Amino acid sequence: MSDSYEFDNPCAGCGTAAEMDCSSCGTSDDMGCAGCGTAAEMDCSGCGTSADAGCAGCGTAPAAPACGTDDGSNCASCGADCSDRTQPQITKKPLNQMSSVDNVIAVVSGKGGVGKSLITAMMAVIMRRRGFRTAILDADVTGPSIPKTFKVTENATANDVVIFPVETKTGIQLMSINLLLEDATDPVLWRGPVIAGAVEQFWTDVLWESIDYMFVDMPPGTGDVPLTVFQSLPIKGIIVVASPQELVGMIVEKAVKMAEMMDIPVLGIVENMSYFECPECHGKHEVFGKSHVEEIAKKFNIPNVARIPIDPKLSAAVDAGMIELFDGDWLDSFADKIELQMKEETAIN
Repeated sequence: MSDSYEFDNPCAGCGTAAEMDCSSCGTSDDMGCAGCGTAAEMDCSGCGTSADAGCAGCGTAPAAPACGTDDGSNCASCGADCSDRTQPQITKKPLNQMSSVDNVIAVVSGKGGVGKSLITAMMAVIMRRRGFRTAILDADVTGPSIPKTFKVTENATANDVVIFPVETKTGIQLMSINLLLEDATDPVLWRGPVIAGAVEQFWTDVLWESIDYMFVDMPPGTGDVPLTVFQSLPIKGIIVVASPQELVGMIVEKAVKMAEMMDIPVLGIVENMSYFECPECHGKHEVFGKSHVEEIAKKFNIPNVARIPIDPKLSAAVDAGMIELFDGDWLDSFADKIELQMKEETAIN
């Protein structure tokens, strides 16, 4: 950093915008020196430096908000309760008065193409087979696959008050952007905030009738839509979906850390395409490499683990829109534990 620096914006402490003597300031350009060297006494509350950085103006460490910003601009996503909070916390969006949803579970992944929508559909089918009223909110707006998985082709309808979800053959309630398009192959060319707003409306404006378990098929990653869902919907837990070649600590850790930041428990992890079972000898072959799901789950204290094989019959069921007829017990124990967790949480609350 040079001995003098021309600032585009006024100093947060004194309002000076001229050249300031920064020779004794330990900050870099990127940190946004507030022009500490312009006066002997000044308010450095807007300065990003610490006392150790050698602020020439006051030599003190400014009291930064708990969220790590210098102006409280991240207070909306910060859980700390401090005097610097300048924005109201985002509250959960209410359902319409005619809807009822008991348990909302988000199905997430660190990247696309790992079978997140498949696991979402299978969990909804399993819970429906157990007699629960289930629903799927398809939050993957730009890549919706839930309607095709259930072979639902009719559009959703609405009146002046609510949107009506489409029901599958076994009574699972669905809402997806593809159920609102004239042509299911039309791309959705929307920016993040518009997509996030549509997902919020799927929650607030749709008539969800007496739902015991709602599974939210999330888009991959940690962008606008996952953040909106976590902040706006009463998510009780998340299921992380991964595949062997993608199942590395960094990818899973991103999803886990986001859940922790939002104060949402991780209910379990599902490793899809985990192995191939030979139909002749029934030997299990890990074609994408050795599974690390157990050690990853142990590292991050994830309580439930399931492994889904590469099964041509399962793929065929999805392609034919007959996922409700799938045959396999891979997720049964996983679903047992989640059901128990939800009952225990309901009893506590």
